[in-house]
Amino acid sequence: MWELSNFDIDDFLANYWQKKPLLIRQALPGFSTVLSPEELAGLACEEGVHSRLVIEKDAEKPWQLSYGPFTEDIFTSLPESHYSLLVSECEKWIPELQELVDLFNFIPRWRIDDLMISYAPEHGSVGPHVDEYDVFLIQASGQRHWSIQNSISTDPALIPALDLAIMQEFSADQDWVLKPGDILYLPPRIAHHGVAVGDGCMTYSVGFRAPAVSDIMDSFLLEASEQHLTDTRYYDPPLGRDRNPAEIRDSDIQHFRALVSKMFEASSDLWPDIVGKLVSDSSLSDDVESVECD
Repeated sequence: MWELSNFDIDDFLANYWQKKPLLIRQALPGFSTVLSPEELAGLACEEGVHSRLVIEKDAEKPWQLSYGPFTEDIFTSLPESHYSLLVSECEKWIPELQELVDLFNFIPRWRIDDLMISYAPEHGSVGPHVDEYDVFLIQASGQRHWSIQNSISTDPALIPALDLAIMQEFSADQDWVLKPGDILYLPPRIAHHGVAVGDGCMTYSVGFRAPAVSDIMDSFLLEASEQHLTDTRYYDPPLGRDRNPAEIRDSDIQHFRALVSKMFEASSDLWPDIVGKLVSDSSLSDDVESVECD
């Protein structure tokens, strides 16, 4: 149904993937949105669908974030501009979108997280922000103005007291206006800002999994615990009398490390299950939202 054009996969993997941004003009010639803004809003009203609404202005406070499922009266009371509706995992609810996701199978399939669709009227945005993962931003209808910073952002200052991770300061190095069929690839930690140009802006976002080490450890400990590998308790190595009772020696610390290392060695056969369950978990998220598609 869809095919990528103007796109050299080998060149992309060698020179761009997780290295630097790439704008691909008319990567999907003739591409148009699979569902209308009204249908997207209807999907956001369904139970079990992960949806968010970001209102920059004309809400109780600036940058108001709310979660679905929503009711129809929410959409009839929205301002005329400066808001974004985002619906995640759309390929689960609209099967034909899986064909679009499959276009990116040159990246291991287990690395792909989901396809999110956003709608925004004039000036709709979620603010300048940084994501921790790779993303392909596909313009489906209308136009969006994208600005990026070319350098990696490691710890940007954020606007305090918000439920969204929006940067306090953002100075663009490059910018483009994307039209239907254009794709913008962004590697992790490239600061970016997307703003709808005119009404009817819909963007499809194919995002990739990037679990934190803490997520990996949680998955490991859960699996190891089920196999009772975490039941072993600390025991003393041979003790001598020539020590301060309040002292924690380097040898004590090494003994703690050895206990954990032994558990890791005993769990080598568990790693296929650990990784499999981890990359199948759709609930991985940060405490503060960083939205990959505006």
